[in-house]
Amino acid sequence: MGKFGHEFLEFEFRPDGKLRYANNSNYKNDTMIKKEVYIGPLMMQELKRIIADSEIMKEDDGNWPQPDRVGRQELEVVLGNEHISFTTAKIGSLVDVQDSNDSEGLRVFYYLIQDLKCLVFSLIALHFKIKPI
Repeated sequence: MGKFGHEFLEFEFRPDGKLRYANNSNYKNDTMIKKEVYIGPLMMQELKRIIADSEIMKEDDGNWPQPDRVGRQELEVVLGNEHISFTTAKIGSLVDVQDSNDSEGLRVFYYLIQDLKCLVFSLIALHFKIKPI
């Protein structure tokens, strides 16, 4: 539980192409937003490429900041036969990354999270804003 209550942003890409998105924010007493969409095989292939190119599978969170009252960030990746999970304190900016004991590994994590969030927000926005003819 972070200092602002139980707020979270969560997304999951399933092997069948289902993208699940949930955003729970207490901003102006908002309720939880949940969306589900399906993405095609080419998008799944691109997602796997982004993850593989980041080289996150080579990282270890052992020297990353531990979650605290401000919050936590988690990432779980299953890519082929590889499975890895990361947990760290909430990263507010690159200053937090630079001040860590493993700044290079945490930088990989930080940029991958930013890329994945941008991808998810774009996919969700495009899916729910496009009106069929």
